[in-house]
Amino acid sequence: MGESTFVGQPVWSGASRRLRAVRQGLDFVLVGVVVALTLFGLLMVYSAGPKFASYMDMPPDYFLIRQLMWAGVGVVAIILTTLIDYHIYQKLTVVMMVITLLLLGIVMVTGQSTLGSVRSILGGSVRPSELAKLVTVLYVSVWLNSKKDVLNDITLGLFPLGIILGFIVMLIIFQPDISAAMTVLILGGLLFFLAGGEWRQIGIVIAIAVLIGWAAINIYSTGRTRVEDYLAGLQNPLQASYHVRRSLEALINGGLFGVGIGHSSTKFTGLPVAHTDSIFAIVAEEVGLLGTGALILAYLTILWRGLNIAKNAPDLLGRLLAAGLTMWILIEALINMGVMVNLLPHAGNALPFISYGGSNLVITLTSIGILLNIGRMSEQSKMQGGNTFAAVVDLRWRDRRGRVSRTVRPAGPRE
Repeated sequence: MGESTFVGQPVWSGASRRLRAVRQGLDFVLVGVVVALTLFGLLMVYSAGPKFASYMDMPPDYFLIRQLMWAGVGVVAIILTTLIDYHIYQKLTVVMMVITLLLLGIVMVTGQSTLGSVRSILGGSVRPSELAKLVTVLYVSVWLNSKKDVLNDITLGLFPLGIILGFIVMLIIFQPDISAAMTVLILGGLLFFLAGGEWRQIGIVIAIAVLIGWAAINIYSTGRTRVEDYLAGLQNPLQASYHVRRSLEALINGGLFGVGIGHSSTKFTGLPVAHTDSIFAIVAEEVGLLGTGALILAYLTILWRGLNIAKNAPDLLGRLLAAGLTMWILIEALINMGVMVNLLPHAGNALPFISYGGSNLVITLTSIGILLNIGRMSEQSKMQGGNTFAAVVDLRWRDRRGRVSRTVRPAGPRE
């Protein structure tokens, strides 16, 4: 017989209960997809990295080893954020935003240049613009949750939100990183919409985003060149940028079944940054159309599970966080893949879980951990008496009004 406690229960029963508590409400479909994508990303970095490593006089497995290290950090991050109640971010977002703004400021002063843009610090290991995307979702979600009663008062809702996003976007554009800046704006506008903002104010957000994008493109010659190449490529793929032409070549080489892992030819013959921004082209060449379809299906599965977590979240904060983080991952993936086939102008977005880059991998895994925690809190809420959330039903999915009610002011005495 096993050793018992003073109440006659086995010693291991307490640990077993804690383990069951951790597993309770955990979305194992989401976990499985994320694990599969991360492992596949490591494989593709190993395949695409040697050529670029040789330019740096590094061993062929240099990028794989570094990505493995960052994946380890990401695993720790996903475990911690899965266990930490997401409501704690209500107390931390201001500090996190200040730190993010300071890091973006440091990039402007002492940042390292990468392919013509100053985006990194600490020897190129950390990109604060990646952190800014996650912190934007956290901060704006907490802020919108606290302002839900006055959201459609433009002086208390849209105007302060615009100031918050404006500082972040300005610091990112100065790097310049136009794609990251536009991603932050899109996320802010999307969260404002999901929180129940009026269509009139959402239209203002869209107009401002278009204006900022137009100004950034015209100020920086790189932006103008990318748009011109994109428009030329739409008319004739042979007139697209060199980057897109090589990417399309890789897709054509891959065919239906691909040439096999490690057998891509374009990564050795001039495809730019094959292990980072262009890794989707290597995926398409090595695993073919079928493998690419499976990759897209994996991202759609994350969308499905993430929005399901958002729908079942116990409060508005959980719904905004889950929806914002899910849409951010999907937006990043869509932009990266769209650029490689010339459906979008060239942007420097990484392919989540797949592209080489420690900042992107760790931040993305952290966001998955927050998603998993929201799912766990939802399950616990149901066991404790059900979902108490009543405002902005289903994040505008079933609430046909699609907005929060205005603050009602008491009528004054008639003259």
